[in-house]
Amino acid sequence: MAGAAATLRAALAAGLVRAPGCADPLGALLIEQAGFPAAYLSGFALSATLLGVPDLGLLSLDDIAGAVRRITAVVTIPVIADIDTGFGGPLNVRRTVVEVEAAGAAAVQIEDQQSPKRCGHFEDKVIVDIDEAVARVAVAAEARRSSDTLLIARTDAVAVEGIDAAIERARRFRHVGADVLFVEALESVEQLERVSEALDGVPLLYNAVEGGRSPVLAADLLARHGVRILIHPVTLLLEGIGAQQVALAALRDGRDATDRSIMLAREVTGADAAMAFHAGAATRP
Repeated sequence: MAGAAATLRAALAAGLVRAPGCADPLGALLIEQAGFPAAYLSGFALSATLLGVPDLGLLSLDDIAGAVRRITAVVTIPVIADIDTGFGGPLNVRRTVVEVEAAGAAAVQIEDQQSPKRCGHFEDKVIVDIDEAVARVAVAAEARRSSDTLLIARTDAVAVEGIDAAIERARRFRHVGADVLFVEALESVEQLERVSEALDGVPLLYNAVEGGRSPVLAADLLARHGVRILIHPVTLLLEGIGAQQVALAALRDGRDATDRSIMLAREVTGADAAMAFHAGAATRP
């Protein structure tokens, strides 16, 4: 959606954008209703929710494009889509960007891991060589149909080759068209400062993963260091898992599992408005 992409660009220009992660339309609806300016389609959350598997490169292009299409059909806020490695060579990367952008993504995020990739906060990651990584980002940049669509380029080099190598990759990603740079799995404020100084003036993305490799830092500190997108990719997933485990344990033990009413789901999904529309439409001449 070109309008959503332009909205996201304007929001970045105004300050830091916080984008909680989701995997489905319900999560995106809750994010929008909570007042956040954007939602992040998390590969980790989508792997777990859609397939019930870990984030180890098991998603397909159809999985991601389908999720984007379903989410953007029900929310008006911009959606940032994680497209992993682009699912193959240059032709695959080009098709991935075209399909996900057409599905309604305001921004796409591509990374430099070998395929199949793994979560950026897992061990034993492997990255492609720098020239292949740069070519992947360049193809993604050129594939966009709208000049408003944001390209986020992620490097996992910190854990593999060190901070200097990651900075060099980020610089080259910017040179070939990346709008936002994502140096994954930074391990300290000092590393963030180095990235910020080296990439001075370039919008950065920071990944706040509870229990991950990176410290969860305050938004104002991140903004001072050039971060313009702050994602929380697994917060809703973790809370959902925990709440469902508690409720299921209660049901198993014969206890009440919730003090909430079905009216909550009715309110979130707009059931009353939908039924009123149906009734009104049925009586139109």
